[in-house]
Amino acid sequence: MHLVNVWIEHPVMDLNRTFTYALKDGMKAQRGVRVEVPLLSQSVTGFVDGGEETDLSLEEYSEKAGYEIKEVIRVIDDEPILNEELYELGLWMAHQTVSPNIACFQCMLPSKMKPRSNRKASVVEYYVHLIDETKATSEKQKGAVELLKQGDILRSELNKAFTGISAVLEKKGTVEIYAKEREAGYSELDIKEADYPLTWEQISAIDKINNSEKDVILLHGLTGSGKTEVYMQLAARKCRRGKQVLILVPEISLTPQMVSRMVSRFGANIAIYHSKLNDQQRYEQYQLVRNHQVSIVVGTRSAVFMPFDDLGLIVLDEEHDHSYKQDSSPRYHCRDVAIHRAAHHHCKVILGSATPTLESYARAIRNVYELVELKNRIHQNLPTSHLIDMQAQIRRGNYILSEPLEKAIRNRLNNHQQCILLLNRRGYTTIMKCRKCGKVIQCPHCDIAMSYHKDENKLMCHTCGTEMSAEMDCPECGSRNWIHQGLGTQRLYETIQDKFPEARILRMDADTTRKKNGHQEILEAFERGEADILLGTQMIAKGLDYPNVTLVGIFNADALLGRTDYRSVEVTFDLIVQASGRSGRGHSAGEVFVQAYDCHHYGIRLAVRQDYVSFFKNEMEYRHIGDYPPYKYMIAICFSSRDQNRAQQLAWDAGEQFRKDENIRTLGPSQLGRILDEYRYRVVLKGANRDQMIETVWKWYEGLQISRQQIKVRIDVDPYVLD
Repeated sequence: MHLVNVWIEHPVMDLNRTFTYALKDGMKAQRGVRVEVPLLSQSVTGFVDGGEETDLSLEEYSEKAGYEIKEVIRVIDDEPILNEELYELGLWMAHQTVSPNIACFQCMLPSKMKPRSNRKASVVEYYVHLIDETKATSEKQKGAVELLKQGDILRSELNKAFTGISAVLEKKGTVEIYAKEREAGYSELDIKEADYPLTWEQISAIDKINNSEKDVILLHGLTGSGKTEVYMQLAARKCRRGKQVLILVPEISLTPQMVSRMVSRFGANIAIYHSKLNDQQRYEQYQLVRNHQVSIVVGTRSAVFMPFDDLGLIVLDEEHDHSYKQDSSPRYHCRDVAIHRAAHHHCKVILGSATPTLESYARAIRNVYELVELKNRIHQNLPTSHLIDMQAQIRRGNYILSEPLEKAIRNRLNNHQQCILLLNRRGYTTIMKCRKCGKVIQCPHCDIAMSYHKDENKLMCHTCGTEMSAEMDCPECGSRNWIHQGLGTQRLYETIQDKFPEARILRMDADTTRKKNGHQEILEAFERGEADILLGTQMIAKGLDYPNVTLVGIFNADALLGRTDYRSVEVTFDLIVQASGRSGRGHSAGEVFVQAYDCHHYGIRLAVRQDYVSFFKNEMEYRHIGDYPPYKYMIAICFSSRDQNRAQQLAWDAGEQFRKDENIRTLGPSQLGRILDEYRYRVVLKGANRDQMIETVWKWYEGLQISRQQIKVRIDVDPYVLD
């Protein structure tokens, strides 16, 4: 009898263990295939880990084990859907993130291939195959046969050419109809050379990267310095050698522009992978890579798990971006996974950014990574930047739009140039407040103020999604005299439209990009010159390259500085520098206006000067004082429950246990805001030895005796934010 060990995902049994099942006669199951197995009173799906042979019968083995060994219901896959590299990657990632193995396997696959959704069949198409042309009698049938002689054809296309002919021919035995899984379209690789000369800096950077003995390269280049062309040159070299290339971008909004550039240079031999694709599209793109039908993949974070078999290069564009960190289990960082995969494939990883994370830059100057720099722009010098003191502007009655920025916008409209206006909304949104008693409407399930949406006249919690009508009485005093405080994109849009009624404005935020291809449609319209002003949130702050944009305005530039998070200054600096880089990328000089209330903060002043090195030195001093990364590693553990006492007690117990380890500094527990009716407490661990900290947390986690239905434990190794 053959036994197999199976990883199973279960909402309550959140344990890193396998369950043993017996294979029925004739069944075969390799490691990495999916199987359907019984569990309690239901059937579930999991991954096979391994197996063993035994001479005992099912009854004898069950008696020896002390529990009933059940049989596998069916083996779903003929061959593993997780190859050996991905399987080992999942095990490594689970250990590094203190997550269940099954959760890591799940996150690697498109929805249609995940065990929990295996019943979602992939889309099939029906083809017609000619088997006996002599049975065709009528002219219509003979015409269809002539078409089929050129090769098998989709049934729908044949019936379109000859109405209803497929059923007639099948009945006569002239053709047979078969189903085939739908595939995404692609074409052969067609590498073109750049239609412009490279700068000496780009040539030098490419040469240094190719000749470096290090596997991780930090490409630190100013905005507009030509980093993308460096990526394409390196990719072309690998593709010519038959290798595969992965280009990662942080935001969906950046994917269309990167895809457009790659297609123009490599043809349509490209797979595209991001969360805005539907389940079938993601499955088709995944299969293109699995079958080695494409050479290049462009995608967001999840594309790092594509099933490559001959990877030659990985690029993380805008490597500083927080989107590369997964905020749900498993809480991996895309950079770490990319570096781990690159080691397996013996290829290089390029981390590109104008504002690298402090961790990456510190590793580069310590010679852990290779540092390659592009210090000059391709067409122009950096845009001229102006720091606007909004406290002074408010005294003049300019609450939203400063006088200098208003004049600059007017100038661009007169010269038929384009503007990008960025609203830094994180931590600064429109709320509804009672004018009589001052009550701010909060989400009934979270300790967070509801956001007001004027279009629908409703309130929405951007954390849990709760919605309610804004037509309401104040729950404190019964008044209906509301004021709306804060600045959202909609209010900014109205202000700009009032000031410049002749301007054509496109708004890009979470509301306007909900529909499929929403990002792409807005950006393509702006690129075609159908709008004078592109107004939006952080999604327009990076990566976009429009030669006719000569003005960038940044509203509430210092809003993030009010957060308690240790990265708030770094994120503020990144946002200003990245947004400023959208201006003056063509042949016309650019300008940037940064509107802020705290104009003396070093993060703001250095960002306006785009002085990364000085910012790095300043910020590293504060990180050193506070024992924050990159000087120390951190692990955050959050406890949440509807029972406040239960969550608080477990957090206190954990804190006391970790304090016994002299190599770990334990902070907390601290109480966090309530979310989805759950009370939350957090313990933060700091230490110099990351691997040792992970082992300590694993030992504690595996020894927990708790009901996972009543309390949740969320572990975040190397947390990106602590807010």
